[in-house]
Amino acid sequence: MTIPATSCQVSKKHVLLSEILAVTSVMRKNSRWASGAHTLTARDSALARDLGLRRSTPSTDIQKNGRLSQEADLMGGFQQLKRTIWDVDDIEALPLPELIGPFFALIRSPLSNGPITSAALSALHSFFVCNLISATSLSLEPALVELSSTVSHCKFEASDSSGDEVVLLKIMTVIHDCIATSSVGAFLGDVEICEMLETVLTTACQMRLSEILRRSAESTMISIVRTIFGRLHTLNPTVEEAKLLLNEEEPQHGEISMSVSANATDAGDSPLQASERVNSYTQQNAVSLEEPERSAASEVEGPSQALSPPRPYGLPALLELLRVLVNILDPNDQVHTDSTRLTALVILNAAVETSGTVMGDYPSLSALILDPGCKYLFQLARSDNSSVLQAALRTITTVFQTMRKHLKLQQELYLAFSIDRLAAPPQLKPINSKKNNPASPRPGTPATGTPILGPVDTELELDKGSPVPSRPPVQPARGDTRDLMLETLSQLCRHPSSMVDLYVNYDCDINCENLFERLIEFLTKGVYPWQYSSASDAQQLHSQYLCLDLLLAFVNDLTARAEGRSEPWPSDFILPDSLMQDKSRKKLVLTGAARFNSKPKIGLAFLEENKLIYSDLSPEVSRTRSLAIFLKSCTRLDKRLLGDYISKPDNLELLKEFLGLFDFKDKPIADAMREMLETFRLPGESQQINRITETFASIYFASGPAEIKTEDAVYVLAYSVIMLNTDLHNPQIRKRMTIEDYQRNLRGVNGGANFSSEYLQSIYDSIRKREIVMPEEHTGQLGFEYAWKELLARSRQSGPFLMCNSALFDLDMFKTVWKPLISAIAYAFISFDDDYVIQRAISGFRQCATLAGHFHLPDVFDFVVVSLSQATSLLSENLPTQVPNYPVVEVEGQSVTVSSLSVKFGTNFKGQLAAVVLFNIVNGNGNALREGWTQIFEMFQNLFIHSLLPTRMLQMEDFLGGVTMIPLRGGQHSRSAPRSDGGLLSALSSYLMTPYGASSENLVPEATDKEVESTMCTIDCITSCRLDELYAQTIQLDSEALVAAIRALEALAHERTITKWKQESDELTTAFNTSSAGDGTFTLPYDPASVFLLETMVSITCQTSRYIEELWPILFEHLSALLSASTHYSVLLIERAVVALLRLCLILAQKKTLRDQVYVSLDLIAGLPPIVANSVAEQIVAGVTLILQNRDIVSSQTEWNLVFAALRSTTSHPEAARLTFDLVLSFVTDGQSQWMTPDNFNGLITILDEFANSAGQSIMVPQRGRRIPSQPPPNAPPIERGRRAIDIIYDMKRFIAPFAESAGLQTGQVWHQYSLPLALSLGKQSTNPSRLVRHTAISQLQRLLLGPRFVYDENDHGQVEEIFNSIIFPLVNELLKPQVQQFDPQGILETRLRSSALLCKAFMHFEVRENRMKSDIRILWIEILDLLDRLINAGKTEQLYEAVSESLKNVVLVMNAANILVPPSQEDQRDEHQRTLWAATQARLERFLPGFLTEVIPTPQLQLPPSTPAPGSTSTVPVAAPSTE
Repeated sequence: MTIPATSCQVSKKHVLLSEILAVTSVMRKNSRWASGAHTLTARDSALARDLGLRRSTPSTDIQKNGRLSQEADLMGGFQQLKRTIWDVDDIEALPLPELIGPFFALIRSPLSNGPITSAALSALHSFFVCNLISATSLSLEPALVELSSTVSHCKFEASDSSGDEVVLLKIMTVIHDCIATSSVGAFLGDVEICEMLETVLTTACQMRLSEILRRSAESTMISIVRTIFGRLHTLNPTVEEAKLLLNEEEPQHGEISMSVSANATDAGDSPLQASERVNSYTQQNAVSLEEPERSAASEVEGPSQALSPPRPYGLPALLELLRVLVNILDPNDQVHTDSTRLTALVILNAAVETSGTVMGDYPSLSALILDPGCKYLFQLARSDNSSVLQAALRTITTVFQTMRKHLKLQQELYLAFSIDRLAAPPQLKPINSKKNNPASPRPGTPATGTPILGPVDTELELDKGSPVPSRPPVQPARGDTRDLMLETLSQLCRHPSSMVDLYVNYDCDINCENLFERLIEFLTKGVYPWQYSSASDAQQLHSQYLCLDLLLAFVNDLTARAEGRSEPWPSDFILPDSLMQDKSRKKLVLTGAARFNSKPKIGLAFLEENKLIYSDLSPEVSRTRSLAIFLKSCTRLDKRLLGDYISKPDNLELLKEFLGLFDFKDKPIADAMREMLETFRLPGESQQINRITETFASIYFASGPAEIKTEDAVYVLAYSVIMLNTDLHNPQIRKRMTIEDYQRNLRGVNGGANFSSEYLQSIYDSIRKREIVMPEEHTGQLGFEYAWKELLARSRQSGPFLMCNSALFDLDMFKTVWKPLISAIAYAFISFDDDYVIQRAISGFRQCATLAGHFHLPDVFDFVVVSLSQATSLLSENLPTQVPNYPVVEVEGQSVTVSSLSVKFGTNFKGQLAAVVLFNIVNGNGNALREGWTQIFEMFQNLFIHSLLPTRMLQMEDFLGGVTMIPLRGGQHSRSAPRSDGGLLSALSSYLMTPYGASSENLVPEATDKEVESTMCTIDCITSCRLDELYAQTIQLDSEALVAAIRALEALAHERTITKWKQESDELTTAFNTSSAGDGTFTLPYDPASVFLLETMVSITCQTSRYIEELWPILFEHLSALLSASTHYSVLLIERAVVALLRLCLILAQKKTLRDQVYVSLDLIAGLPPIVANSVAEQIVAGVTLILQNRDIVSSQTEWNLVFAALRSTTSHPEAARLTFDLVLSFVTDGQSQWMTPDNFNGLITILDEFANSAGQSIMVPQRGRRIPSQPPPNAPPIERGRRAIDIIYDMKRFIAPFAESAGLQTGQVWHQYSLPLALSLGKQSTNPSRLVRHTAISQLQRLLLGPRFVYDENDHGQVEEIFNSIIFPLVNELLKPQVQQFDPQGILETRLRSSALLCKAFMHFEVRENRMKSDIRILWIEILDLLDRLINAGKTEQLYEAVSESLKNVVLVMNAANILVPPSQEDQRDEHQRTLWAATQARLERFLPGFLTEVIPTPQLQLPPSTPAPGSTSTVPVAAPSTE
């Protein structure tokens, strides 16, 4: 069996006998004790009485020798005890007072010396150790009472100081044994506890004793205090409070009181003398440890005194000890020194640490801590003594940590004071310097000029510039004091719910400061350096770290609650919604107060608008009273302004209502005036003061004050109080008013009588002792007293301090402080070099980002991104347009570009950290990002320019070549240069599509090993950032985030294109004083960044087609701006813009609501300048082809026209023309791909016409300047396409009938919609410079006009005239022009021949037929003759002459046979038309064919008789001459 180390293994009887021997041995060593060792005078009378003998009265000499008798009695007591226990086997059967009584007597005896008393005390300690004194001992209670009295009244003759202090140490040990370590402590009464505690506490506070002894006593006291205050956890508060009340009414075991003497040691005292002052019994040196008023029960002198059993100690003793400790802390008490206060602080801290959590359950203890405990502690928190300050701050921390829920307003006061001292502007000087402020009379007592403790107004961002009640000035904490206060503040606000508690209890309480906001504001500013000289770099850095640590702890707690580690809101607390309503109302009140302080009228209007006043109107509450209630209750109003406002003549009713709110019943007039003047400041104008005083007199007199007879007497008294207050407390007045003066001044004013001297004396004393301090004059101790008084008044109405680690308020808290919070973290990350701090800052960034996502606050996430992006150094204000030639090296099998950025960034470790953190935060959180995308893509842009982006992000998609890389360099392409058939990409490949261009002018510098190493560091960092993952995640973004990302890209792209062009063109215009820069001649050089941004923007959009409705307006705005000024930008940029537009059109085509935007885009493309359109033709046709794969996309003629307009711009490009022609051919060719509709009929004619024109242009352009143009071979692509286009146009006539039939069109409608456009196009191309196209066109025109399927209205002669006037006549006229002949001098003759034949055949077909409508053809016929005249005279060739003559002959014969052209006869039966037509024909023919008409049509004299028929050949052959061939 294991035996405890503290158990005694010998019998208790042995221990008792041994201690008797030990004590008596020490006693015998002293000569005084040795002489009386065998004298038993104390027993003589008893022995004689037992034997029946009479003893005479002791002689006078023996009586005088009382000292010897006392010594003998003390020694005899031990002898008697030995005899008693020898005959007893179990000494525990004997009463405990009998066993230890001789030891008590010896300790109390003033005859004892240090060694003897020490031996007796050691014996008591042994008795506790061996459990001789235990809870089971007989008569324990009387023994404990005697023990308490004994150790508290120990007196012995002093010897040497060290020996004497050993005695005191042993007294401490016995007391500690009795209370703390043994089982008998619970049997001690309250009086005994107080006696022993007073002994220990006095020893600890006696400055004349040695440091070791005092520290030992202090340690003993702390241990005892922890023990006795620990009982509070087991006691019943209700029972103990009742016991306390009973003891106050009828003390049963003596008065429970303690006092502490800490008399200073006189200078020059030796340790021995100091010891003698404590321990000697002699009258001149004896010092009692007990109060003079101690009751008889606490001065037990012997074991024979009978006492009733004491009650176990409880609340009364603890309350008394607490009272003593708190009173010691009073800094205005001149009795105690800082050393004493320091000891009391340490002991008080131990008591609160032990039982602070349950002290609040005991109203008496709680009241003592709340007031005056906290009051004294807060005052000591201003001490100049660093030890006292540290102990006070520690105790304050302990009090708040354990009793927080009972100290709501006390904590507000302390925190406000701490923040004021810590956050005071560095330039602010103390109010009173040492030169002007004398030293404090007592060490540690706050000087009058030191900063005050008191609630102050929070600086709100409500109405900046509006005056608010000024905050009392404070002296900034410096040096170690600042560190101590900041550490304390950190400790107070470190627990997880601290910020929530501040917000709920103060920011949501209309009567409290916004402590949460103020604290965060101070902490965020505290992260930045302070500019005052008294702080060392280490101290300043430490301060910054502490502030940052608190901020990060706050963020960490927020994040923990967001992740679910929060507590439910208790049901017995006020509802959270109610708290938030209070918060909103508080904000309105503060705004209204600020506006009132600026201009009362505006403030009242705001208050009324928000129903803060006049909302409680009722028959009992008028508008004036409602306003008065608000003005009196609102602490945020400027007291000076308030006094001025309510005392104006217009506000007399308001003044009456305002003062009517005070309860002056049974209050002395001085107190009533004091209460009134604490709510506002008296104005300076006498009339206003008079108005206030009269109103006060009326209201105060109505309350029925004693001894005042009239209202006028109150008026005079009120004025006298104001005057007396000024006279007694104004430092400029030397001669003070005496009571006699005061009485004399008030004679006869009380209704003609005098006030009693006692009444006036009470007024005089009240003002003399307590100055009436006007608002805003509360400084120094007066200010603190006022603040404390206000606190106590508010504490009666304020609720408990709510504590709950709830997440219900986190959103509002975070929204209030996120911006300065993140700025501070960013500053710390950038500025501090400590790895731990950087790591914490990084964690803070991550958590802020998490919170931004959790609370759906994109602004917060943006701010995090912006803050981190600035720390990366990857943002560049001015990226170069021309990328320098950076060296490229091979490292581990991969090509690495050593750029300026890669070298610089590779050496910036903190920038790399910021980049990794930034992109790790953004990865997966893109939906929380808005404005921050600008920084993200700006960094992408910078990395792209320096070849640091992943390959996937450098690609651009194409309709033709698939995926290609965005080139970094390239020269300005000349758009007027001829292009081959290879397309744009092949044309640019020689100088644009290579990574480094073809220029050899710029030499590539060599890269050093260090630069390569830095570049590899950069590449590793970029790899860790996982940019490709972020890029891939953009397609998963929600709508809002995606729109923000595209807007950011567009803004950056706009900056590098449209904005840049305007700036540079304006600079050129200004530099050369000309407008040429703005006329289209200035072009920006190729900028790879602009292409990168455009490609990124379009690529993301194409992969997020579900949001095209939101994204399209952003992209179209940018693309239209580029394409509208396409000549100002590089070829590649415009090409990419066209490709982007067409790629987007493919997506738009899938959205019915956006299909109209497809045609807006095609219209934009169709409007490109020809030189630009030619450069992007391949992309256009490829894109349009893909768009048209969706046959539902085009549904109207207008839409088809826009499609063909875009395609027309591609016909001049060799390769694009081929693709376009194939597309058009597929529309008209029979099969699945055929797509002929009435809507696209005319559009197809137009684009086919354009192909024919291109064939002519192929001749016109290259042959310019040659004398004899030559026709290209018929198989040349443009010529072949032109010929086929003519054939297709003619072939399209087969669609006319089905279209007309399906639409139910009239013949006239068919003519205008279909027939005429076909004929016009063929007629136009009949003058094409290309011979093959021209001849094909004129042949097909003839086939069309003379063929059976040509649809026109035969009854409408206007349509026939239109054929000649719009088609045939312009054709012949055009062929007669000299410039037309220049294109093909050799082939033009044949064309003219064909045109003359067409002219004549068409006339015979449409005008000279049997069933023709009778119409006047004279004008038409004369014009034909004129054209034939011009044809013959134009070429003057025999071939043309014969062809025209033959054609004309056939026409004339047919006209004659049709009885249209009739020669004159003898009888001449012709009508007017015939006569006119013949005359005109003859006149015209005679000009160029003299005698032709007479030859073809013989005159009447040569004709046969009318009965002879004419030869059939002359009448039938010409009629059959017209042919469709």
